Amino acid sequence: MARIAGVDLPKNKRGVIGLTYIYGIGKSRAKEILAKAQVDEDKKVKDWDDADIAGIRKAIADYRIEGELRSEVQLNIKRLMDIGSYRGIRHRLGLPLRGQRTKNNSRTRKGKRKTVANKKKATK
Repeated sequence: MARIAGVDLPKNKRGVIGLTYIYGIGKSRAKEILAKAQVDEDKKVKDWDDADIAGIRKAIADYRIEGELRSEVQLNIKRLMDIGSYRGIRHRLGLPLRGQRTKNNSRTRKGKRKTVANKKKATK
């Protein structure tokens, strides 16, 4: 099992797909890394030898990934919240940030429905 950037890559997947298990690496960046490391992108992770893994580690060193990238994203969100921007306020309230409607949808951000009961009418 190959371990790169503190992540165990799945053995039975192709190299391109296996690298996407690392936070900050998508398909296009995985292809770029494998090309730079001169590793065939269809080669499975279990078939990589030590030279391939070393080349991939060297190619990945150019990018911001895993912990460093996660902390940068969190700092960006914290900065938005501190300056009180619209996006920061939406983050703080747990609502969608990018202009989506919230009347009917956005259950992922808002959480489970909280039913509000109607007030009973007073009898005369």
